[in-house]
Amino acid sequence: MEGKDTMDRAAFEAGLKQDGFELSESRMEAGCNNPEHTHPFDARLFVLSGKITIGRGGKLETFGPGDTCNMDANTMHTEDVGDEDVSFIVGRRAV
Repeated sequence: MEGKDTMDRAAFEAGLKQDGFELSESRMEAGCNNPEHTHPFDARLFVLSGKITIGRGGKLETFGPGDTCNMDANTMHTEDVGDEDVSFIVGRRAV
């Protein structure tokens, strides 16, 4: 997973389509905690509202509105949502 970046929604969605990602809008509820796991696909995330903290490689990074992150398939990570729901656009691409 690469570091945090900020961009606008239209640019993010255009980049997903250009790079062959399927996109959808999703959310996670406040207080949600996903222990260490992986995904069998490349993922890109654009936060619309709320905050999510992603842990990987011994580091925690919090993403808020307008922030993006990229994660390669099979990267071990955690996901923690604070005291408000987080809404985001997620792109998934099979590997």
